[in-house]
Amino acid sequence: MFFIGRHSENPILRPNPENSWEAEAVFNGCPVRKGNEICLLYRALSLPHYHAGARTSMMVSDIGIASSGDGIHFANRRRFIVPEESWEAFGCEDPRVTKLGGTYYIFYTAIEKFPPDAGSIKVAVALSRDLAKVEERHLVTPFNAKAMSLFPEKIGGKMAAILTVHTDMPPAKIAVALFDKPEDMWTKEYWERWHDSLDDHVIPLQTRPDDHIEAGGPPIKTKDCWLFVYSYIRNYNSPNRIFGIEAALLDLKNPQKIIARTQMPLMIPEEFYEKYGMVPNIIFPSGLLAKNDELRIYYGGADTVVCVATASLRELIRYIQFASARKPRVCIRMKMNPIIAPRKEYSWEAKAAFNPAAFLEGGNVHIVYRAMSEQNVSVFGYATSKDGVRINWRSEEPIYVPRELFEIGKAGGNSGCEDPRITRIGDILYMCYTAFDGANPPRVALTSIPVKSFIKRDWSQWKHPVLISPPGADDKDACIFPEKVDGKYLIFHRLGDDIDIALVSSLDFDGSTWLEERRWLKPRPGFWDARKVGVAAPPVKVRKGWILFYHGVSADGVYRVGAVLLDIKDPTRIIGRTIHPICEPETIYEREGHVSNVFFPCGAVLIGGHIRLYYGGGDRVIGVVTIEVEKLLAELQ
Repeated sequence: MFFIGRHSENPILRPNPENSWEAEAVFNGCPVRKGNEICLLYRALSLPHYHAGARTSMMVSDIGIASSGDGIHFANRRRFIVPEESWEAFGCEDPRVTKLGGTYYIFYTAIEKFPPDAGSIKVAVALSRDLAKVEERHLVTPFNAKAMSLFPEKIGGKMAAILTVHTDMPPAKIAVALFDKPEDMWTKEYWERWHDSLDDHVIPLQTRPDDHIEAGGPPIKTKDCWLFVYSYIRNYNSPNRIFGIEAALLDLKNPQKIIARTQMPLMIPEEFYEKYGMVPNIIFPSGLLAKNDELRIYYGGADTVVCVATASLRELIRYIQFASARKPRVCIRMKMNPIIAPRKEYSWEAKAAFNPAAFLEGGNVHIVYRAMSEQNVSVFGYATSKDGVRINWRSEEPIYVPRELFEIGKAGGNSGCEDPRITRIGDILYMCYTAFDGANPPRVALTSIPVKSFIKRDWSQWKHPVLISPPGADDKDACIFPEKVDGKYLIFHRLGDDIDIALVSSLDFDGSTWLEERRWLKPRPGFWDARKVGVAAPPVKVRKGWILFYHGVSADGVYRVGAVLLDIKDPTRIIGRTIHPICEPETIYEREGHVSNVFFPCGAVLIGGHIRLYYGGGDRVIGVVTIEVEKLLAELQ
């Protein structure tokens, strides 16, 4: 997110090849204050060696400790917790440390055997008064669990801890445990009773059964809530799983109660030290530090290094509250939807009428839409509306048909002219569309027509189209920005999965020059627009800038719509982007069709303080929603 920044000196802790016990990896660090120092406890992975009678050479985890004056530059690294007991013989991992009542409680994952199974992975705790040595250690849970940490003060007179149960035998659950005295934490009978009523202690943070969760570092107390950061792994059993960092605000008196929570990741693996390492593409929160308004999130990168991200604590809480709040309904569907449907009596649009461009001229909304025959050939139909909803006139013949070899295909296969976007510049209407011959990758084509000729319905004045995207590349979803930018024309298009931009000196393409690919707006892994994004309609100018609608495709293939706010003077600069989709498939004509779960706009017009957004539903019909500009700006800002 824009308010969370990785520290410029990341990774702040790397493996030390001179110390065999931490030569392979150092990660999942948890900080704690000790006087004027900050101590970092971290998982250290050794070089392979024979250990505890194992029949093979193996890497073993100890818990190291280092000290720092600023929480970034750590020195005096040494082994602190090493396997000594039988229940931790094969490793001590992932410490979480809290100081409470003059004692440092260091919870960690204890590995009892090799190779480990769920039953041999449990939580243990080490106690220290000064972090110079461990005074005592105990096995905590008699069942599979990880990532336990203590709240930094008592809640309702009791010591409180948060932990992940059944981490290695999903579904995992994050839960709260309360103790009258420290000894309860390592009393087997306590945990057996607690586990028998596990569901009574759970914080309901998992939203989908295919996802996985694990507690992060010890919660931080703020004025109104506990801030709890945790690992949320989407599509856990898939090769495309996404490790993300999320957060929740918990009630001060009852931390099982969620006040607000993120719906999307705060962070995902993006930097090289998060993408490459012992285990690639992992970002794992393990500790927090707060001072005044600065929050530091300590995390492991690729199970190899320790990293830090920083944020304004106030802004993060505000964001979590905003992300969790019930949103005002920005898009209102018209009761007459769908406003255009296929007509069986006209062969050229007997199968589908969808994905409409739209523009306002002469008091009418003009709608140019993709029409498809039963032979899967796409052409463009045309309709007008005085109020933008009720159709007053509709063409009986297509107004634009395939005319060049690059858009004429074989019978029975998809081909033709698809998904128009129309921009008026001066007295000319420029139309970008997808040209497809059924054999080669689809490409962006450009044509134009004088406004007067269009209003007169003199379709002979369409300029012969020319391809403007490179050969051999799948390129779609193109439109032209309505005003020049630094003396050039700005064109949006989608080559690959991003929205790309190109600046060109002229719109008179000769068929031998192609749009540049400058990657501009990317999908967001873990979000509703995770798979790909594409421009919906030419931008609409409002008082705060330009609103550009775009469609996003989720990991499960659902087409939704969001928006970005562009700077009024430099529209290549993005000011804001909607966190949540503003429109998504809800009605039967959007959820069902030739392609299910599709909400796909290609046209937008501004009428008063509202935007009418025209879209294809289910790749079969056309609908329209109205959007109050001020409500949308509130979402974007």
